[in-house]
Amino acid sequence: MAPAPVMAPAAVVEPFAAMEPALAIQPALATEPVPDGKAAPAVAFARAQTGKPCVWGATGPGSYDGPSLVRAAWRAAGVVLPRTAQDQALAGTPVPPAAARPGDLVFFQDAADHVGLCTGAGTVVHAPGPGAYIREEPLAEAGPVDGVVRPS
Repeated sequence: MAPAPVMAPAAVVEPFAAMEPALAIQPALATEPVPDGKAAPAVAFARAQTGKPCVWGATGPGSYDGPSLVRAAWRAAGVVLPRTAQDQALAGTPVPPAAARPGDLVFFQDAADHVGLCTGAGTVVHAPGPGAYIREEPLAEAGPVDGVVRPS
């Protein structure tokens, strides 16, 4: 007599049915915008500065303030930006915060007092202020967003 066929357990036959919700959203992470063109070297430069001290008025390379970090990052990509956050806010095209992509300038506080560089996935590299260190963190931890500008 022939042996009875072996049936696979339901969990093996339907692997996606038992998937954790967190695992189900992982493919969406692959569609996160990746810096391209001139934004890629700007983002890479800004990330390479993490851990350096934030010093008011500093313009690098050993320490930066917020606007000088963003300016140096875009200079590494061949784009010249003004020195101050207020002037940088006028140096591109405003975009809705929800449409921010890597390389965009993210402004915090009123009157563009503070600026960082969007790195994608809801994160920003910025120089938080004197006594702190340049870091990459979620936008929600960096502070309330006042506006986003895409450099031209």
